[in-house]
This record gives sequence, C-alpha cells and structure tokens, in this order.
Amino acid sequence: MDFELNEEQQQVKRSIREFAEAELKPHVLEWDESQHFPIELLPKFAELGLTGVLFPENYGGAGLGYIEYATIIEELARVDPSVALSLAAHNSLAGGHIFIAGSEEQKQRFLAPLAQGQQLGAWGLTEPSSGSDASSMRTTAVRRNGAWVLNGSKNFITNASFASTVVAIAITDRTAGSHGISAFIIDRDTKGFAVSKKENKLGMRASDTASLVFDDCRVAEDRLIGEPGQGFIQAMRVLDGGRISIAALAVGTAQGAFEAAVRYSKERYQFGKPISEFQAVQFKLANMATSIEAARLLTYRAAASKNEGKVVTKESSMAKLFASEVAVRVAEDSVQIHGGYGYIKDYPAEKYWRDSKLCTIGEGTSEIQRLVIARQILKA
Repeated sequence: MDFELNEEQQQVKRSIREFAEAELKPHVLEWDESQHFPIELLPKFAELGLTGVLFPENYGGAGLGYIEYATIIEELARVDPSVALSLAAHNSLAGGHIFIAGSEEQKQRFLAPLAQGQQLGAWGLTEPSSGSDASSMRTTAVRRNGAWVLNGSKNFITNASFASTVVAIAITDRTAGSHGISAFIIDRDTKGFAVSKKENKLGMRASDTASLVFDDCRVAEDRLIGEPGQGFIQAMRVLDGGRISIAALAVGTAQGAFEAAVRYSKERYQFGKPISEFQAVQFKLANMATSIEAARLLTYRAAASKNEGKVVTKESSMAKLFASEVAVRVAEDSVQIHGGYGYIKDYPAEKYWRDSKLCTIGEGTSEIQRLVIARQILKA
C-alpha cells in the first residue's frame, strides 16, 4: 500500500500549484467581489489539460486518472475554490456523463470540444422542487414528430451562463418512476432553451450559478444519451465520480484555510510573542492538520478504487462527507485564529469559510451522504 504520489503525480501537483499561484491568486478577491468567472482563462485551462483531465487523448483529453484529478482540483481549490468547482462540474458532471454513457458518435461530437477546452459544459439535474429527491423532478421530455421536446427548468446549475453544451435530465415516462428518467445533450443556441436567474451566493461567488429553462425545447433524437429510462441510473454513476471531485475540492479549501492560519499565527504577536507559541492555537493547528490528512487519504482511497474500475458509491460518499465537514471546521478555526482580522476581507480566512459550506451541500448534502453510506453498509 503506497500513500505517496509518484513522480509524475508530484509534477502534476507542482505545475497546477504554480499556475494557481501565478494566474488565480492575484485575482481571487476581485473575482469574488464581482462574481466574475474567469472564462478568459479557458484557453489556459485547456493548455494545461484541465478541461479534459479524465478523458482519453483520442477525444482531446489529458488521459489522466482520478488520483491526478483529485490532486488538480485540490491544488486549484487551495487558491480559489470557485475555479476548482467550475472545472469539476465541467469535467465530472457534464463531460463525465457523456463519457460514461454516451455513444461513440456523441463522444466525438460533444465530448471532444469539452475536453479540448473549446467549450464549457454544464449538467442539469437539480430543480426548484427536487434537490435531494432527484427522482421527483418535473422537467419532461416527450417524443414528438421524430424529436424530443423538453419543458421545465433546472436551478443551481454550475457554469450555466457560459456553457455551450448542457446535459439535462428529464422525465420521459412518469409511470416508471426513476426508470422513466432520461438524459439529453442540448446546445446553447437551441430554440426554446434559455439561461435564467443568476444566483447571488454566499460563497463560491466566482463560480457561475444560474437557472436553465426549457420551453418547448426541441432536440433531435440523437441527443438522447443511452436508451430512454436510463438517465437516473447514469446520473447516480456520474455522481459517484463527482463526489470524489467535491471531496478533493473540500480538501483543497481546508488546506488553503489551514495555511493562512499558520502564516497568520507566526506573524501575529500578543503578550510579546507570536500566537503560534500559545498552546490553544497549537492544538487548533494540530487538529486542523490531522483532519486534513485524514480527509485527503479518504479522497485518494476513493480515487484509487475508481481508477481500478470498482464501484465507489460508499467510498466516494465517505470521502465527500468527511472532507466537506472537515473543510467547514478548518475554515472556521482559521477565522478564529485570525480573530477580528478573520472577519474582514483583507485576509483570506473569511472567504475560505464562506466557500467551504457549499461542499456539505452540493452533489448531495451531508445528510444524503450518510443515507447512501448506511444503505451500502446494510446491504453488504
């Protein structure tokens, strides 16, 4: 059992860290304040292989594995969790769905431009009335005159305002329950498709989040992914991988908050010495570091199992649950160590705190993760 990254993986880690420090860090506060997603960096993301991390080279991807992917998301999140979130949604969700369940023709036609960074992708599952209970969605797709016609809406969709390609989940047979749900690929310029309300969020503000609306949105039959009724099963498989990316996002967020706390504790003097010399602060830092390492190992275990082709429903949910809650605790402790300065935007602690909370909500809340884990344990 090897707990160390190999030399190639270390090189990936170093290159992404250098990129994040040089290209993201100078703009983090600016992008957060203006809610600006840096779409202008898409060519640079593509050049580094960040738009097609997991996809084979014949589709224009980098052909890397889940360990490398987790490392990449972690290093981006260490500097700016918002950018990490947007690239995770592009890779794991939008591109991931097409890669997992799409036909070869769909992969060549739709996945390749995503992997090559020519386009940004979005994934539409959540609706105003269906969050954790995804099977209760109301968006419908009806076969009509040799095409599929979609009606309904999706909300809290990452990359919605910028995505050229959207994978949307809709009901095709209401009588069949979760077996009556299908997935479709939709172009941004399709008639009847529109991007609606952009959300004004607490954290992850530089990651675009908006709603999608389908009003008699007509798409060709070849936009159906797989067979009718397979969409929900496909979505659950997509989320198994997606939760690894959220776990990595949480680890990176926690790491960034921890490093900020360590720096500040060495610089801040009280009673004639740096606060890093006080046991109360040392104990916080020790707990933070230990929790982050545990979360990272859970994440890497899930990633390694995914690389081996194993079903990782339990492992990815455990990693996502633990890492996301660690991120919130570590970010809060970072604010506490900063004291009053942790509450103002001159220091990074408050942003990590705001950003961290989404990790316990997106791609399945902590409550849903516990339910998934319990079901996996009890059926064993």
